[in-house]
Amino acid sequence: MKIDNAQLAAFAMVVREGSFEAAARKLHVTPSAVSQRIKLLEERLGQVLIRRANPCQATDAGKTLVRYTEELALLESEMLGMLGGTDTTMQAALRMPIAVNADSLESWFFAVFDAMPAEPPISFDLRVEDQDHSAALLRDGTVMAAVSASPAPIQGCTVEPLGVMRYLAVSSPAYVVRHFPAGVDAATLGSAPMLRFNLKDALQQQFIELFTAETLQPPTHMVQSVHGFVALAKRGLGWGMVPEHFAQSAIAAGELAEIAPGHYLDVPLHWHRWRLGSQALNALSAAVRVVARNALRQHAREITECVLSPDGGRPSPSS
Repeated sequence: MKIDNAQLAAFAMVVREGSFEAAARKLHVTPSAVSQRIKLLEERLGQVLIRRANPCQATDAGKTLVRYTEELALLESEMLGMLGGTDTTMQAALRMPIAVNADSLESWFFAVFDAMPAEPPISFDLRVEDQDHSAALLRDGTVMAAVSASPAPIQGCTVEPLGVMRYLAVSSPAYVVRHFPAGVDAATLGSAPMLRFNLKDALQQQFIELFTAETLQPPTHMVQSVHGFVALAKRGLGWGMVPEHFAQSAIAAGELAEIAPGHYLDVPLHWHRWRLGSQALNALSAAVRVVARNALRQHAREITECVLSPDGGRPSPSS
């Protein structure tokens, strides 16, 4: 069975843009033409591929097709670039969707773009996603590569370790004196106000489990911002797990203090990418590898007994 490329392009653009109207503008056709192409594709495959909602989303059957369309678009764009034709209207934008957790994005991942070669030009689509949930985006074809806490390989992808991101439990020095005058234990952790990104954020709970097996429910402030999280910790609103990249300078300046010096959590990070012969994806992976080697702690020799299991981690603002 041969699938029409125009129908595939319409399908991919609706999923990407979230509506038939936006897809039509990108493809320079009418919304009715987009609708007709997708209808024909669904009839040909005998499956409903798009859930007509706001925004439009791929159905389970459609998700199977998403990755194929993204792979095809990437390889086609690279092929046209290598041919070097004079008709630039033939060349589709080299688009690369990536999932990166917020802490990595704000602390070390931006340097990856500095390490990328100037050619070919790439249009990055960054998805800010929890390092423990990015695997789902790889499986359904939403992204081509991701930073993940899981070392488990995903079908159709390769995986390699990047290093370790260390988190320190901190708040303002005045907060530490007020809430932990005699140190950290179940009683103080149960009453001291705590910071959390959102309901997916398991880091604070993982830290609490280093000291007690009790189920604690301390007063909790939610703040869905990396820098906002650090700012509230400095103001003594609560304690929370902060990447040492952000914490160390603030500790040195007297703006933050560890609530339990010598205790921390290490989150191993891994790079997952599609197993695809793409020069652009290879270049991105090489840049990630170099930057991570310089920015993150390395694995076995630096990890101690305080290691965060892959099912915990810092969510992103949008997860």
